[in-house]
Amino acid sequence: MSNDEVYATGLLNQALDPATQPAEIQEFLRTEIGMLRELIQPGMRVLDVGCGTGRHLLLLGERLRLGVGVDYERSYVAQAQRRRGGAVHFVTGDATAIPLAGDFDLAMCVTNTWGTMSDKVAVLDEMRRLAPAGTRLLSVYSPASVPARREWYRRLGHPVSQETAEYLDTEGGFRSEHFSETRLRALVGNCTIRPLSGIGYVVTF
Repeated sequence: MSNDEVYATGLLNQALDPATQPAEIQEFLRTEIGMLRELIQPGMRVLDVGCGTGRHLLLLGERLRLGVGVDYERSYVAQAQRRRGGAVHFVTGDATAIPLAGDFDLAMCVTNTWGTMSDKVAVLDEMRRLAPAGTRLLSVYSPASVPARREWYRRLGHPVSQETAEYLDTEGGFRSEHFSETRLRALVGNCTIRPLSGIGYVVTF
């Protein structure tokens, strides 16, 4: 199975259940939300690339002038649409060819979503098209996340079948990548990298 096929089975909803998450993953997710609360100011226009079921925009929507989430998985977008309100909207689309125009104050791809995408360079190009330099943000896993992710995927019924310096593959066909600072700079180019919760990085470019 591909990542697309695995996500279509509902893996994201299972993964967002705190009962499945090791403590390190829970802390990563809490720290990530705290970072976004500090970063996103009232009146901003925010694009969430690979938004899944929309949890970030839905949590922060009250302060947004406009929030748009994009995801290729129609069932996740449908879930997000049922919960949306105010200035938050969700659309089905490919992260490598986002069906939007205009400028956003922030384009983000968070919770290692970028680390599950195959054409990473094309996703970065779309984020560059839709937001100015310095307002594009990734949050990704570092190699230090591997033990926690191994346990997390095991709890989700996806035990790890292969581990390399760049990714974990599971028996269910899911691939999740992790990134060193050197690899991030090679892929992203000019960027700022900060640690996140001991097992990840925030990348601004």
